[in-house]
Amino acid sequence: MKVSAGIFAKSFVVLAVLALGACAGSSQYMRDIAPEEANYAPENDKALVVFMRPSGLGFAVQSTVFDITSGDPVFIGVLSAKAKLAHQANTGQQRFMVLGEQADFMDAMLEQGKVYYTVVSPEMGLWKARFAFEPVHGDNVNSEDFAGWYADTRWVENLDTAEEWARQNMTDIRNKMTEYLPDWEKKSEKPTLGSEDGHQNLYQEAAAN
Repeated sequence: MKVSAGIFAKSFVVLAVLALGACAGSSQYMRDIAPEEANYAPENDKALVVFMRPSGLGFAVQSTVFDITSGDPVFIGVLSAKAKLAHQANTGQQRFMVLGEQADFMDAMLEQGKVYYTVVSPEMGLWKARFAFEPVHGDNVNSEDFAGWYADTRWVENLDTAEEWARQNMTDIRNKMTEYLPDWEKKSEKPTLGSEDGHQNLYQEAAAN
């Protein structure tokens, strides 16, 4: 049976996408944390926000996460494919930004002592991957999807080089926020975490069994 070049090319693209989807990324700015060391909990008057990137799509591109509540980006961390990052956040109304080819944003009303989750989801842009926030609402932490996302991601924390990278690139980071935030604010539907989406404790994989 003779296979046309067009069919072969399409098959190659499908296989390549599937292969990329299984890949984990790495970053010179972050270090992996063993699961038994990831005993995260909200500190004092804080809330804990967990950013998860379970997809391997765009694994060669780093996503960077910021708190922009004050109107000026405050660096949180670098999120590679198949990684998750815990952030001690201020309570009340907060706003976060994730950067790739473009910028996406998320509003959150955070309650003291609660744990919140959001997925950072990649899609292929014109030149490199774009990223979007997908907040995890309420009882969705008990879903099979969430259990899979949690199990498929490793904990990471910042190295000192991460903060240095953010300082060196802050002008570009601010410019990207300024470019994309006005259009995002005009959207009728925006990714949002409500205070009711918070949980008393960090999710444990055993809870899904």
